[in-house]
Amino acid sequence: MSAAFLLNQRSLAYAEDYVPTPDPIRVARDEAITSGAPAPSNGLTTALTFLARVLDARAVVEVGTGAGVTGLALFQGMNEKGVLTSIDPEVGWQLTAKQAFQANRIPSQRFRLIAGRPLEVLNNLRDGAYDIVLVNTEKLEYVEHVAQAERLLRPGGLLLLNDALWRNLVADAEDESDESVIIREALESINDSEVFTACLLPIGEGLLAAVKSS
Repeated sequence: MSAAFLLNQRSLAYAEDYVPTPDPIRVARDEAITSGAPAPSNGLTTALTFLARVLDARAVVEVGTGAGVTGLALFQGMNEKGVLTSIDPEVGWQLTAKQAFQANRIPSQRFRLIAGRPLEVLNNLRDGAYDIVLVNTEKLEYVEHVAQAERLLRPGGLLLLNDALWRNLVADAEDESDESVIIREALESINDSEVFTACLLPIGEGLLAAVKSS
């Protein structure tokens, strides 16, 4: 193993933990691990808080509630009157997320937790009404979620695609697993789009951020 590789790994680890984990997110992440829900990395949650703050986000869609870890990260950066709409088919996880939001005194009028199949629920949301769409759910539906995000986002809004590097397999051209193939298709559709300007951040399992043109 080369010295350059080790240095790169140390740099990535340093970047992941550069911003200390706020206590509410640390507690929620521990609960996620206990409940078997996704437990996003510190690098991802700090990025979500940062991006929500940059946009002063008032209307956010989260596809994949989990145990509320990413929701709490978004709330830390959103406008104090901002509303999070979070969708997940796992009712138990949504209950855990609700408890996390309530424990952190987030008013109930600031979040809508919708249990159901995300693609069906997204069809009922209003075009061009959202500042951020975070996709953090079933990988085999990523291409459809990109299309939905394009419809839902306002001009200047952000599409955030989590797990864009999926276990370091997406970058391996020889890996033909279903998840890798679909994620590559989703990334290619964003890169080829005239609507989005994108960048790919190597934090967590990879975060694709794409701003919708005006």
